[in-house]
Amino acid sequence: MRAPWVATAVLTALVVALSGCHKKPAQAYHPPPPPASSGTYSRGATPPNTGSTATVPRPAPLPLDLRAAPSLVETGIASWYGPPYAGRKSADGKVYDQNAMTAAHLTLPMGSMVRVTNLVTGQSAVVKITDRGPFVHGRIIDLSLAAAKATGVYRMGVAKVRVEAWTPESSAGPNVIPGGRWCVQIGAFLNEEDAIQLKNHLIRRYTTAKVIEFPGPTGHWVRINPKVPDHAHAEEIANNIHVPDAEPYLIRTD
Repeated sequence: MRAPWVATAVLTALVVALSGCHKKPAQAYHPPPPPASSGTYSRGATPPNTGSTATVPRPAPLPLDLRAAPSLVETGIASWYGPPYAGRKSADGKVYDQNAMTAAHLTLPMGSMVRVTNLVTGQSAVVKITDRGPFVHGRIIDLSLAAAKATGVYRMGVAKVRVEAWTPESSAGPNVIPGGRWCVQIGAFLNEEDAIQLKNHLIRRYTTAKVIEFPGPTGHWVRINPKVPDHAHAEEIANNIHVPDAEPYLIRTD
């Protein structure tokens, strides 16, 4: 007598379960799309053609004193740097803070303000030049960690950017582009003895120049400070130096 009762109970429970599923059908979770004002899209992807410019980030706003035409506009590859440089002294004499909106450039005067625009994502930021670099062929600017995140370069590692630069008002006279004090830097050498050997050779070759050898985070470097430290003399020296596996760089020291 227990078997029919059990069968009836099971059948009743199944009907109730099916009835409940009918009243509350399962639904797949569809997360809401990002707001149109976010201005971000996948790395290397083309922005969707929505007929609206809301998906394209607007350029970073400039301070009022930078509304004039920039002193320099260039396009090239940007990278970023953090450790092991964080906490070390920058070329401007101050300690490098990777969380500040700064950048390194080979030739712009210290204190120059630069708007860097990521040409892949459209993100941009305004940074201050406080250091020298990058010492990698083909790259034009090295961003701090904070600036790299603001421009989308952080996740990409390197990115094609547009650089718009404004020299500080105090950069009158010798500090204007391309004025200033220039030198030639060669390296980096993994072996200190190779750097010292090149230094001794250059001392004999350029008797009126000051030639030094110094260690850096990426190896040992040799620097030539011409007697006349203008752009033309430094460029002439750089064009006449041919060292295997060692790239000569023109650097502005002021």
